Amino acid sequence: MNLHLTDFYFSYAHLVGFVSFAAAVLLCFIDVQLSVVPLAIFLLLCVVAPFLPRFSFFLPTVSKGTSGKKAVAITFDDGPDPRSTPALLRLLLKYQVQGTFFATGEKASHHPELIMEILSLGHSIGNHSYGHDNFIMLKGAKALMKEIQSTQDILGKFGITPLAFRPPVGITNPRLWKVLRKLGIYNVSFSCRAMDAGNRWIQNLSKKILKRLRPDDIIALHDIWPGDETLFSYWLDEIELILSGVRERGFSVYPLSQLIGRPVMLTENENDTLKQD
Repeated sequence: MNLHLTDFYFSYAHLVGFVSFAAAVLLCFIDVQLSVVPLAIFLLLCVVAPFLPRFSFFLPTVSKGTSGKKAVAITFDDGPDPRSTPALLRLLLKYQVQGTFFATGEKASHHPELIMEILSLGHSIGNHSYGHDNFIMLKGAKALMKEIQSTQDILGKFGITPLAFRPPVGITNPRLWKVLRKLGIYNVSFSCRAMDAGNRWIQNLSKKILKRLRPDDIIALHDIWPGDETLFSYWLDEIELILSGVRERGFSVYPLSQLIGRPVMLTENENDTLKQD
């Protein structure tokens, strides 16, 4: 069974780099100064691409569903958080919604009871690095491997193997591809978010999400504490408005695995079955 989106040898970056180099060589015969243009464009793309993961420039990235239905998936990053995640789980249960929680290894190790509760309620869990270092993509492959592998090990203690990784802030780099290939996991981004800066900017959260909603969207939200009790109450109301608003607009909420047509994680039983196959 093939589970790896990253089983390719060339990324768009490789292709664009090759074309840019070839164009530069050809332009040398016309005007040496012109030969700099394709190389400059390639370098510019390399600078911009990490902030545009949906374009899969450095590595294949899942950023939208493939169901072809009027459906979306809802994901939550940066948790779990004992101050906010339990209330969110109760709200999701109320609306019978199965979400995907991209958990950090550090918080998962500190709050194992929340990971168990998330799993017991039928939600899935993905890898969101160990410490959520916003600048991790500026570091080398060794640091990336440590961040992601340690989180795999921590989450593995709960009887699951995450297959989906979401990088902090959604930023990628050329080294991430090889790391994910070695670990047998794939990169997941999003197609609908409110730019909430990790629940620091939650005003009109629901309006921003619902306004941008499209079929097969992967919605990115956060399940971390927004600052104080007043903001928490407001945030929870906004999440409920999103859940109710999605339904009012005729959308279904699918588990992420169903929306994208591939598993987000494997349980121990599923792992055993794969080994037998």
